[in-house]
Amino acid sequence: MLVLGDAHADDPERRESLLSAYRATDADAALQVGDLLYYDLPAPTWFVAGNNEDFDVVDALRRGDATLTDVERPILLASTAADVAGLRVAGLSGNYAPTRYDDSREELTGGRRRHFVRSEVERAKSLSDVDVFLAHEAPHGLLRVGGGRDPGCAAVDEILRSVEPDLFLVGHHHRHAEATVEGTRVVSLDPVWEAYYTLDPETLELERHPHSDEAGDADR
Repeated sequence: MLVLGDAHADDPERRESLLSAYRATDADAALQVGDLLYYDLPAPTWFVAGNNEDFDVVDALRRGDATLTDVERPILLASTAADVAGLRVAGLSGNYAPTRYDDSREELTGGRRRHFVRSEVERAKSLSDVDVFLAHEAPHGLLRVGGGRDPGCAAVDEILRSVEPDLFLVGHHHRHAEATVEGTRVVSLDPVWEAYYTLDPETLELERHPHSDEAGDADR
């Protein structure tokens, strides 16, 4: 199974990195953790929306809009779960905004559609028997950014404690990091222009594959 970090694939070079990962793995299924920005993908892909998306497309995916064909359409995980290659995969779409957290989804307009709200977090917390959980935001205890600050999100902490997946994958920070948080292996993924990952559905072994230019730099 192919696993992908942030793509920002509205940029042609980054789109090529995204598509080259599909070609390299010839995977039957892929998981992606947001900021996708390109939705005509060569294999079935389950993803969560990030804070940078075409939100008209994301809204159509939320509605299950029939004008998006099955061939073109990745599958959005928005406080929902799906069976993928023998795994139960779930996800929370969006990022956190304290001023909008208690709004309803219908109250979010324009760029504010990028956020998740409390009701969606509560729905995600009710999911059960989850093997792999996808989120754009990270929980606390995984990363340190400028000045040693932990950028974790308390709402994501709640989901991690409630759902107790075997593996929790996050994006947003464009950096690989791993930690055990609340007894769960949590991995922040590199963006697709730096590396892609493969996941063994039977063992949940996650392997990082740097793109050839990065691998070449490391060899010099």
